[in-house]
Amino acid sequence: MRNSPDRQAPIALLGLLTVASVVVHGYHLGVEDSEIYIPAARKLLHPRLYPYATEFFLSHERLSLFARILAWTARLTRLSMDWTLFLWYIATIFATLAACWVLAAISFRSLRARWCAVLLIAAVLTMPAANTGLLLMDPYVTARSFSTPLTLFALAGFLERRYVLALLLTVVTAAVHPQMAAYLIFLAAVLWIAERYARAAQRKLPVMAGFWGALTAGFHLGAAQGPYREALYSRNFYFLFTWPWYDWLGLLGPLAFLVWFWKGKLRGTTRAFERLSFALIPFGLIAIVAAAIISSTHELDMFARLQPLRCFHLITLVFVLFLGGVIGEYFARERLWVIPALCVPLAAGMFVVQHETYPYSPHIEFPGRTTSPNAWVNALLWIRRHTPTDAVFAVDSRYFIAKGVDVHGFRAISERSDLADYYKDGGVVAIFPNLAAEWKQMSNATYGLNHFNKEQFERLAREYPVTWTVIHGPAPAGMDCPYQQRGYSVCRIPGAAGLAHTAVAAGARQPRR
Repeated sequence: MRNSPDRQAPIALLGLLTVASVVVHGYHLGVEDSEIYIPAARKLLHPRLYPYATEFFLSHERLSLFARILAWTARLTRLSMDWTLFLWYIATIFATLAACWVLAAISFRSLRARWCAVLLIAAVLTMPAANTGLLLMDPYVTARSFSTPLTLFALAGFLERRYVLALLLTVVTAAVHPQMAAYLIFLAAVLWIAERYARAAQRKLPVMAGFWGALTAGFHLGAAQGPYREALYSRNFYFLFTWPWYDWLGLLGPLAFLVWFWKGKLRGTTRAFERLSFALIPFGLIAIVAAAIISSTHELDMFARLQPLRCFHLITLVFVLFLGGVIGEYFARERLWVIPALCVPLAAGMFVVQHETYPYSPHIEFPGRTTSPNAWVNALLWIRRHTPTDAVFAVDSRYFIAKGVDVHGFRAISERSDLADYYKDGGVVAIFPNLAAEWKQMSNATYGLNHFNKEQFERLAREYPVTWTVIHGPAPAGMDCPYQQRGYSVCRIPGAAGLAHTAVAAGARQPRR
């Protein structure tokens, strides 16, 4: 962080490494959590989009500036949202690698250790952080794309005792991703205790449990019930005791290495390396204890959404960075070929993993396209261009994990409203329980939709303001389907009154605008 010549980030080289990272790890528009984050940004940019069921993505938007940053960027640059997302993806990868360089520079004395650390991170950038449901860096843009580099820069500031800068970065992180900022504050508190009470740190650390208590305001004891229980327990990574034994290695393995980093007096490392290695140990142990307590009884179900094990996103990231630096220091001193011999095979392996994760999609989904090799995405792009902006779609609620979809979200790509889906919107419900009943009702209404006949679609249109549907399979008899390609049919629903209708079936909720 300080402006000493040997710590300044090599901008040009990091830029080349960013390009290499995109080539290795790819880029995908509208996949996974993008289905929640991106529609909020699109609606801020074009308010007429998504006139129905906005609660399933605006609930997150109200807690973060992420969607507003994307909308502001698109307005300022006059770029489409697709291009804005792609350029922010590149920028956040660069920022993450730059933050890793800064953290490596204050932790290792030699250039080879620093470069080995950053190159190892670049090689495994999309690896999972234990069984937390998180990757070190997603191959798409979410609020974590912003919070990750900000967290690392802030952490470097705390380590160098540049507290004003670190506090400012923490505030910015909180504005983008409040949950990840909470973990940063937690770790900063552990660092503070370790710094001032070094010998008594292990006695003082239990007071950090009070931090977790501060986060639980508004929660209550009691088992989750009904639809909310179904949504909550579908996220099995929330509950530590459901983890298979090998996923526990993702928690305990990094902590064991960090003990070695702290106590080992390793050559070429700095005091910051030792301090951070030590602080991450109680940081992780407290998270494990908190997760174990929450998982131990259904009476604590409402606290599961705090997801204390997300601390291991930061732990895993720093652990990989430090491991790379130690390898560079000890094994590449006289044998620089060790660094590419380590990183190139790992990068090749990650390339293969990404290809297998999205087998029906291009490795890099460049913006501006009007067609896609992915048949599902191709249908969504057609919908974006050829259907009214106020159209409300009915889609099979289990579409997200269907073969060929490659977890591309309907809303994020089509720019159209749809009824709640089971998987991604179920994740929203796990965080916002008040949406559970509505989610369950909508997802049940469209379950098995790919096999509906005309009369079933007409009945659905009487219950909800749906006007169009996309079907994986042949068009039902009697339906007007202007798009029928590569196994998908996009059809108008006969007699659908849409958002103008007022005769909502008993028990169905009025459309939210």
